[in-house]
Amino acid sequence: MVDGAGRGGDEDGRPGRLSRERVLAAALDLVDREGLPALTMRRLGAELGVEAMSLYRYAPGKTALLDGVVEALFLQLEDRLARTPAPETAAEAASPEWRAELHRIARITYEVCLDHPEGAPLIFTRFTEVPLARRAPAVLRDHERVLDALWDAGFEESRSAPVLRAFTAWVLGYVSVELRAVVDNPREPDPAFRLGLYRMPSEKLPKLRATAPALAERGGPEGLAAGLDALLDRFLESDP
Repeated sequence: MVDGAGRGGDEDGRPGRLSRERVLAAALDLVDREGLPALTMRRLGAELGVEAMSLYRYAPGKTALLDGVVEALFLQLEDRLARTPAPETAAEAASPEWRAELHRIARITYEVCLDHPEGAPLIFTRFTEVPLARRAPAVLRDHERVLDALWDAGFEESRSAPVLRAFTAWVLGYVSVELRAVVDNPREPDPAFRLGLYRMPSEKLPKLRATAPALAERGGPEGLAAGLDALLDRFLESDP
């Protein structure tokens, strides 16, 4: 769907017809390459080979454009989920169907966010500002997808709400930690200087200094899955 939005237009080099999906995919691609500050209507128009004013029917302002980047991420998530319907790990295959589905959603969300480290933080910030009913259809379908799995497990209506909140908090929180800035100087070969440990006073922060090298490593999908299992087990244990 939104993977691989090119700059100019069609395969033969001619400018292609604009669509909302193409505009949002180009916005995400621009953010991926140059970071969020590069995303302006003028710059996006140049990427697509059109005047900036042509984009306002698809995103009527910078805030709408930011929400559009989030929408593009969730469209990509939706597309990947459609292309990977079966459990990919032994743990998923051995789980009840609803639980394997939650693991699948979590894992692919993780993959999409790590593929787009410049754009993914917008999910966290826009979720705090955009009311539920005003979110893009692709975002709402993701919420519905999680609720489908929870209802299949017997968590209906009010009982599914705390699980959905916990699931969302765990997945997005885990991703935000994975994407956090840790390395102080990427070009520095010495690990201690690379992490900037000399900036942390050893007498005041001894445990943090000792743990920093491990914190610089990502937990990976295994850590995501382990935490999700612990979370789901806790809700099942408290189920009346």
